[in-house]
Order: sequence, then C-alpha cells, then structure tokens
Amino acid sequence: MPINVTLDVLLARRKVRAKDLAAQVGISETQMSLLRTGKVKGLRFETLSKICFLLECQPADIIEYLPDEGDLNAKEE
Repeated sequence: MPINVTLDVLLARRKVRAKDLAAQVGISETQMSLLRTGKVKGLRFETLSKICFLLECQPADIIEYLPDEGDLNAKEE
C-alpha cells in the first residue's frame, strides 16, 4: 500500500510518548501502536483530527502518499 505512516517520527520530534497521546485521543495503546507502525487499514477522521490538534500538525505530517500505479488495478478488500 502506498500510504506511509510517519507518526513515530513526529512523536519523537515533539518528544511525546505514544502512551500519553493514546490516552488524550481516547484510543487504546494497542491501537496507537498499530497506527504508529502503519499496520492499520483505516483511520477515522475524528481520530486524525484529535491527533493533529494535540500535536499541532497537519495530516500530511502524519501520513504520506507514495505513488504506485498498481493501485489502479487493485481490487477492494
């Protein structure tokens, strides 16, 4: 998948612990871990909004798109 999650980098730059951010956002530490490692298939806009507010950033600071022509031929799961 051409979506790369860069939340770990932002947390390190901001010196924020993932555990603390998870508590403030209202998600489990497990969900935060999965999000940080990019092992999720989706992300609610509400969750993304809270993360951006708390880290004072934009969504593009957390996720990036890597172009892949194969996406045009991929079937929805």
